[in-house]
Amino acid sequence: MKLSRSLALTLPLALPLVSNGAMAADLTVKFELPQLNVAEYHKPYVAIWIERADQGVASPLAVLYDVKKKDNAGTKWVKDLRTWWRKAGRDVELPMDGVSGATRPAGLQTMNFSTARAGLDKLPAGDYKLVIEAAREAGGRELVRVPFTWPAKGKLAASSSGKEELGAVSISVQ
Repeated sequence: MKLSRSLALTLPLALPLVSNGAMAADLTVKFELPQLNVAEYHKPYVAIWIERADQGVASPLAVLYDVKKKDNAGTKWVKDLRTWWRKAGRDVELPMDGVSGATRPAGLQTMNFSTARAGLDKLPAGDYKLVIEAAREAGGRELVRVPFTWPAKGKLAASSSGKEELGAVSISVQ
């Protein structure tokens, strides 16, 4: 299946909420891409995933890169997302259906991951981290981890912040 060039696709997730029995939930990831005052600004490539306590990848959520380049040439620079590349990227073929998407402009970004595909409903109870990594051509690279405990008792909300390539990062499950 070929990706739409203008649509950032996301991977639906399966996340139960523990309150009055298990029910479907949505994971919302918000992150800020700061507008940097540089001579030549490039939209950053971004990878988002859930990481287990042993730092292994529990679930890939999104890989945002230049999907518009002819002959899938945008994948050449995905290796600049070094942490994601070492943990999961070199083992996948891009574009990944439901995970790959277009780069995003500077500003606050919101991505919603709905139930049913990623298998997070099968995650054992424990400590996890939402990880977001951003890398920019002729720029820097930054990684932010947002720790959370699963399963959530009621609503889950957690946040952290980057310093240069990423601003505020937050997750919530409702």
